[in-house]
Amino acid sequence: MAAWTYILECADGSYYTGATTFLEQREAQHHDGTFGGYTSLRRPLKLVWSEEFQTIHDAITVERSIKGWSRAKKLALIEGRYDDLPLLAKKRR
Repeated sequence: MAAWTYILECADGSYYTGATTFLEQREAQHHDGTFGGYTSLRRPLKLVWSEEFQTIHDAITVERSIKGWSRAKKLALIEGRYDDLPLLAKKRR
């Protein structure tokens, strides 16, 4: 079953990263505030990036990785600046 990792931009400018097997349904749940939590307090929301994976395990692995990224690195991913990702991954001195 296919799965997705996704990034939502919240009304306060922050990013929320998640993973799901039903992207459209999960996005609607975020918009409706169905489950409460982080995004329910920061609506409206905008889906700014998503990628499909073969399994939910793969999607969750990528989600966990992205959650540890800096805002600048997330923005590079959203904007499709893939060549910038390795530079942004290097430790700051």
